Amino acid sequence: MSIYFDKNETRLPKDREADLFNKLPERLKFVIANSPGWANLLKGLDPDLVTDRKALADLPVLRKSDIKKRQADTPPLAGFGIGNTETFGRIFMSPGPIFEPQGPEADPWRGARALYAAGFRKGDLLHNTFSYHLTPGGFILDYGARAMGCSVIPAGTGNSELQLDAIEQLKPTGYTGTPDYLKILLDKAQELGRDASSITKAMVSGGALFPSMRQEYAERGVTVMQCYATADVGVIAYESQTQDGEIPQGMVINEDIIVEIVKPGTGDPVADGEVGELVVTAFSAGYPMIRLATGDLSAILEGQSPCGRTNKRLKGWMGRADQTAKVKGMFIHPSQINNIAKQHRELGRLRLVIERDGATDKMTLKAECPTRNNDLLNAVTQTLQTQCKVRGTVELCQPGSLPNDGAVISDERDYNA
Repeated sequence: MSIYFDKNETRLPKDREADLFNKLPERLKFVIANSPGWANLLKGLDPDLVTDRKALADLPVLRKSDIKKRQADTPPLAGFGIGNTETFGRIFMSPGPIFEPQGPEADPWRGARALYAAGFRKGDLLHNTFSYHLTPGGFILDYGARAMGCSVIPAGTGNSELQLDAIEQLKPTGYTGTPDYLKILLDKAQELGRDASSITKAMVSGGALFPSMRQEYAERGVTVMQCYATADVGVIAYESQTQDGEIPQGMVINEDIIVEIVKPGTGDPVADGEVGELVVTAFSAGYPMIRLATGDLSAILEGQSPCGRTNKRLKGWMGRADQTAKVKGMFIHPSQINNIAKQHRELGRLRLVIERDGATDKMTLKAECPTRNNDLLNAVTQTLQTQCKVRGTVELCQPGSLPNDGAVISDERDYNA
């Protein structure tokens, strides 16, 4: 059986580039004709002139903060979707809040190709622990798996002992979810004497896969690979394997999308190898995105992957162009921390510190406050969870003890460990 999902993965780079930009004008025409939001944003554009990367770079960049504001002004989707609430099927809510519709395709988030590269095949049973609650996280690889002939246990998050009941009896071959939750399941199985040995491969996302964590999983018999995905686009890039089972550096960019690396805060492309903000153009039947600025930093690696796939490779996730951070698969925005300050006026300067506690993300909200008591501590802790949708701890600090550097979120995790 081929290690490639289809022949597109090994075509000549110049043929891929020509194909993408030969299709681009007609796709732009379709989007402008069928999406009032995009028609307004691209007003005056002649799609026939957008036939290469230089011309594409002249189009405006759309930032998630812009989407949020436009959706608030023109609900539900600011006219960026194609169709309406009768045709979307599902509308998700991501942190922000930002709303995304589900496309009508069998694999609307392009997850099948990434799963195939990670060794998943038709007939596999996946234990999917991404959240199915409000966000599209659980559905992104769920649909990709079923599109390639796999079955899925829609486990979602939490209830680890119940999840082990399903794993022990149904014996899934693979896991999908955040990197650290797999350790929680395996550790709980070991603690309770439960059998989770059927899981031998995993596709993770939504958090950092630290080298030490990947090694630990390998020692426990699980080959773990990762993909980079967003709620708006789906899988943008993914790790791959050589025929010898080695995992090369970087992530291969998914087929049929255009990735640019630009100078943060602008739409100006940088040279390959230079770190910048990742901007993606992807067309779906329900929710096209044209020059979406993800806010994530990355770079293009030189050369082709040793796995034989010929598309460009991303160096991987290299931080945020803003102060936004991802904790246990959920984005945390500075605005959410500012909302905590608005609800608790007695607090002074706030700083959310994100660290690692073993193999798990840990976040601590440090809040300056002249008076400190348990009632206030408990109230702020509850507000933190309500705002961020992730549990964290709160430390009430002396006024003036936090740095006056403008940082609201401080990500102190070591991504090389």
